[in-house]
Amino acid sequence: MLKNRSAMQPFLSKLPAPRAEPAPDARNLLLQSFSYEGRRVILPALADAMTHCGGWLLERKAVSITQIDFIFEIQQRAMLDLYSALVEAGLELTRGSHLELTSLCAMLRHSSTSAARRRVVHVILEVSFLEELDLKSILAPGAALA
Repeated sequence: MLKNRSAMQPFLSKLPAPRAEPAPDARNLLLQSFSYEGRRVILPALADAMTHCGGWLLERKAVSITQIDFIFEIQQRAMLDLYSALVEAGLELTRGSHLELTSLCAMLRHSSTSAARRRVVHVILEVSFLEELDLKSILAPGAALA
């Protein structure tokens, strides 16, 4: 096993380092969502959704007791796959998020250039967990409601 790792090292060193900031020509997209499911169900489903759509996870951070933000990039041509994967994972998207995704998918359908389809979209996905709201988390100082 170690022999295989040392053989792979020259190839791994050629891979680009992950970016901590969006690509220069990336479109920014803020998606707000919530879930009645627990983190044990949603987090693996979201990881699978991003992986199957070809997304690059840049950052994952816990904003509050009830909210996690995922920051990732995805090619614009995979937006319809991402949209359906988020819904399939059990996320409830806000109306604004549905409208943003719908307009982006419609724009993609009517674009004739392959450059537009390859464009990178910088996505910030806010996930609020409603199941974990209780009196203690609501009364906690500085706690954000979902």
